Order: sequence, then C-alpha cells, then structure tokens
Amino acid sequence: MRIAIKFAYDGRNFYGYARQPKLKTVGGELLNALMKLGYIKDIKRSQFRSASRTDKGVSALCNVIAFNIEKKTNNIFKELNLELSGIYAYAKLFVNSDFYPRYAKYRCYRYYLKNTGLDIEKVIHAANVFTGEHNFSNFARVEEYKDPIRTIDNITIIKDDDFLIIDFYAQTYLWHQIRRIVAGIQKVGLYKIKIQDIINALKQPAKKFDFGIVTAEPLILKDIIYDLGFEYKKNYLKLLNNLECRVIHSI
Repeated sequence: MRIAIKFAYDGRNFYGYARQPKLKTVGGELLNALMKLGYIKDIKRSQFRSASRTDKGVSALCNVIAFNIEKKTNNIFKELNLELSGIYAYAKLFVNSDFYPRYAKYRCYRYYLKNTGLDIEKVIHAANVFTGEHNFSNFARVEEYKDPIRTIDNITIIKDDDFLIIDFYAQTYLWHQIRRIVAGIQKVGLYKIKIQDIINALKQPAKKFDFGIVTAEPLILKDIIYDLGFEYKKNYLKLLNNLECRVIHSI
C-alpha cells in the first residue's frame, strides 16, 4: 500500500530539504522518523519520493512525500508530529502504486519582498514580463541535464504593510529561478535596471546577464496541487498560518 503525506516546515531550522550526510535536513529527518516509527523498514522497497527539494532557509506550507507503507496509519499524524521538530504532517491519501509526487499539476511559491521604496507599477510590469514560456538561463542556476525553458502561468503581487507578497504559479521551476527573478524585479522597482534589460536577458539566453539573487528566508513553498482529495488534519489551516507568521516576523 502506498501513501502520500502533506507536511509543512520552517526552513530556517534545516540545511535544506535534500538528505545530506551529517546535516539536519527536512528529507533526512522525515525518513529517519518514518523508519524509527516502523512505517518504513527498507528505503529501497519503500520507494520514498518527494515533490520538491527546497534550498537551505526556504520554508514550506505544503510539500509532499509518498512511500510504500509497512503498518496501519491511524495514528500517523500524532506519531510523526511528536517525533519531528519543526516539521508538521497534516494531510494524507492512499495513492496508486506508481504515484510519484514530483508530477504535480502546479506549484505555488510565495516571496515576501521588503518594500524599500519600490515603484509598485514598475514591479508589476516587470513581473508580467516573466509570465509565459521563456528560456530562463539568465534567471536560474541551470544544471547540465536540465532544460532551461519553463512556463510560468501567473505571477500575482499584493502590497501588505512592509512587504510585497509575490506569488508564482507554475508546474516546474529551475534551481534558484524564483530568487533570481525576484532580484530582477526588485532592481527594476529601485530603478537600478530597466524593464528592457529583463526582456533582453530572456530573449538572449546565450548572452550572460546577472541581476543577482535575493535571500532564501522570505521564500515559502505555499502549495502543491494535484487532482486528488487528501484527508486533512483538524485545524491544519491554523497551524499553517502560525508557521507563515513566524517566518514573516523573522525577515
């Protein structure tokens, strides 16, 4: 039997998501807890898979793992949440044996950008340039085997007190893509570069443009969407809201 689990975490407590020897990571802590509690007995047989691997400092209100389970799940939320620190499991669903959480419908990331005198109109205009299909070679750390062409379905911006809340909607992203896009948007809003510079960087991927990268801590993996009906823990929304508030107050 295979199960998918939704969980949240404060990324400031970990050295990123992916398992690393002798370092505290989200993926490593999850796997250790599942094995200790007897839900997984053999890593290879469990086919343990994750939806997204966030960088050091990046938090999540929703990430997803899937694995072949070895015992009943009646108390899985209670047992996992007692065993884990800084990671909160809150939804589950039994899935097909071939379910791979990386193949999601889309992912939403949220960035809290401090509004230090930004021209909001220019910020919105710059964000709109990034929507649609583009070669993001100048706005990502592109691994050798990765296709730099990605599609961003939408970018929304809300002004809230001291921040601009920037939400990104896409199926897949490249490494550092959002943080480099936000750096470009920020520089446009501060009149350090022009929108045409962004356009040129997207249209001329073979030419090197570097607009920098913003810090990781204000970035949150907000949601991962599937055409599936998860069973949610009671009061989970309050838990997620409290986590997001803690992250915001630390920025």
